[in-house]
Amino acid sequence: MKDILWLIQNTLRVTFRKKKNIIMYLFMPLIGIFISLLAYGGDQKMTLHVGIVNQDESEITADTIQFLAGLKNMKITEIEAGKVQDQITSGKLDSVITFEKGYSDSVLVGRPDHIQLTSIKGAQVTGFVKSYLYQYVDNISTISQAAAGNQQAFRQMYQDYQHSNFKLSTSSLEDTSRNKNMTNRTIGFLIMIMLMSASNMSEIILLEKEKRTYFRLLSTPINARKYLLANVLVNMIVMTIQVVITLTIMKSIFNIGLNMTYWEAAVVMLLFSMIAVGLSLVLISFSNSRSAAIALQNLIILPTVMLSGCFWPVEVMPKTLQKIANFLPQRWTLDTLTKLQEGHSISELSLHLLILFAFAAAFFLIAVYKFSRNTTTQNFV
Repeated sequence: MKDILWLIQNTLRVTFRKKKNIIMYLFMPLIGIFISLLAYGGDQKMTLHVGIVNQDESEITADTIQFLAGLKNMKITEIEAGKVQDQITSGKLDSVITFEKGYSDSVLVGRPDHIQLTSIKGAQVTGFVKSYLYQYVDNISTISQAAAGNQQAFRQMYQDYQHSNFKLSTSSLEDTSRNKNMTNRTIGFLIMIMLMSASNMSEIILLEKEKRTYFRLLSTPINARKYLLANVLVNMIVMTIQVVITLTIMKSIFNIGLNMTYWEAAVVMLLFSMIAVGLSLVLISFSNSRSAAIALQNLIILPTVMLSGCFWPVEVMPKTLQKIANFLPQRWTLDTLTKLQEGHSISELSLHLLILFAFAAAFFLIAVYKFSRNTTTQNFV
C-alpha cells in the first residue's frame, strides 16, 4: 500500500508540476459550460412578425386581424399583396397571412377557406400561428352553423362571443427545456474531456516505458500490478475532481438546473469515469508507442463522442447511426442522465447502471489480459 501511495503522489506531482496540465485537466471541462451558455443562455422569448394582406375588407376579417394583434409574442403589420415575397425572403416578416376575397363568406357558411399562410421558417412558425388562427376561425364557423342561416341569430351570437364576460387567468410555468439542453451539452463536453484526460494520464505508462523508468521501477519491490493500480487511481482522482468542479460550478455559479439531484449526476459520471479509464488502458495496451496511442485516440474517442449525441441530440442523426450509438457507453451515460431529468429515480435505472458497469468491467478485463500478454521490453520510438 505504501508503494502505491508513493506512486500516486509522484505521478500527481510530476503531472501537475506543469501549469498547462492544471488548465487542461481541471479547467478544460468548464469550456463546455461557456459553450452551452452561448448556445442556450440567451433570451428565449420570441416575437413573431406577421404580415397581413386584407383582400376581403369585411367585419369578420377585421375582427380576425384584431384578434391576432391581441396575441402576445406576435406583432401584426398590414402589407400589400405585391410585397409578400420581398418581406418574407428578406427576413423582415416571419410569416404572412392573406385573407382573400370571400374569406368572410366562407366562414359564414361554416366552411372556412380563402386563407393563405406564407412562411419559409417551417412548422415552428406556421404551427404557432395556425394553432390560434384556426381555433378562432372554427369558433366563428361553429356559431354560423348554429345560426342555421339566420343572420339575426348569427349577429347576436357573434356579438355575444366578441363581448363575452368570462375571464381566463393564466400563470407562467418555468421552461425547463433550456436547462436540460444546457446540461446535456455541458455533460457531453465533459464526457469528451474525461476520455481525453484518461487517455493522456494512461499515456504516462508509455512515456515511462520510453524513458526506461517503468522497467527500473519493476526492479524494485514495485510490481506491474501496483504500478497499473496507481495509474488507475490517479486517473480516478483527476476525473472525480473534474466531475465535482463541473457540477458544482454549473449549479452554484451559473445556476444551471440539473433537473436531478447532485449526487445522482455525480454517481453516473463517476461510473462513466471508470469506463473512461478502462477504455484508455485498452488503447494503451494495444499501442507500442505514444504516437500509436494518439492515433487510436483520434480514431475512437472523437467519432464515438459525436455518434453518441454529446454535441447534438442523437435523434437528428439517421436511424442507422442511432442504432450504432446504442452500443456506445457515452450514449448510455447520456440516456441515464436524461431519464433522471425526466423524473425517474436512480433505483428505477438499475439496468442502465448495470450496463455502464458492464462496459467498465469489459474494458478493464481486456486491458488486464492484454497487459498480461505483453511482456516485451523493447525500446520505444
